Amino acid sequence: MLSYRILDKISTETLHKAFLDAFSDYQVNLDLPLWKFKQMLQRRGYVSELSIGAFNNEMLVGFVLNGFRNWNGKSTVYDLGTGVIVEYRRQGITSNMLLNIKELLKQKQVEQYLLEVIKSNTSAVQLYKKQGFKIQRDFTCFQLDKNKYNPITTCKVEHVDRIDWGQITDFWDFKPSWQNSIDSINAVPEEFLYSIVHFDNTIVGYGVIDKRTGDIPQIAVNRHFRGKGIARSIMTDMIKNTKSHRISILNVDYESKSTKDFLLKLGFEHSVNQYEMLMKI
Repeated sequence: MLSYRILDKISTETLHKAFLDAFSDYQVNLDLPLWKFKQMLQRRGYVSELSIGAFNNEMLVGFVLNGFRNWNGKSTVYDLGTGVIVEYRRQGITSNMLLNIKELLKQKQVEQYLLEVIKSNTSAVQLYKKQGFKIQRDFTCFQLDKNKYNPITTCKVEHVDRIDWGQITDFWDFKPSWQNSIDSINAVPEEFLYSIVHFDNTIVGYGVIDKRTGDIPQIAVNRHFRGKGIARSIMTDMIKNTKSHRISILNVDYESKSTKDFLLKLGFEHSVNQYEMLMKI
């Protein structure tokens, strides 16, 4: 008989093992050693008291790992990982965990629940729709092999320890997803390199890359300074300064044709599409 309870007493190592088991046959290859798993939890705002596990006796066989923040002015929980280990699938465990989560979030007076799901994972998309989630945005994800990149620099790129976000959110063509948000970057600021281009003491372009994993949560240029090679110069600098051979940019808004065209021109390849989905509690 399975039991469902919050994950406040479960170690990160136990979560990590269950996560790897559950995603061993996932559509996207997950390279996720323990240090990277811990970073993911921290970056996405993991809160164990808002997360649920399915247990067979004391063995963790399913989980919904949740983060918590203010999102678009509302108290929001974000599903940063839902999984069931292979031998326990098709028993309704995910649905039961989500029902438990809904009750928990109602008790805590959380206003909404946010997640991302791979579009081609139709069974998961249908499950979430059935639970009351609605599609908000369509995202495209991109990857690049560092060795195939042609570095071009046309302007001076500098590094800073921190970015004054107030200056640069106007550069965005779309609002970053949860895991690429300012809050997510600020949750692990030391993990990132911040590359910027100045013009007359004003920032006109910036990019942020994870120094170890090659993940780029944000890159943007002031609209008045586009077409001058600034973004390309920032990209070249970031790629040079990450240890990873694989560069990834997740959750580019499908509506942002200019961003997609820019990445494809640089040699990035489309990897997967995701839906951002939201449920009002």
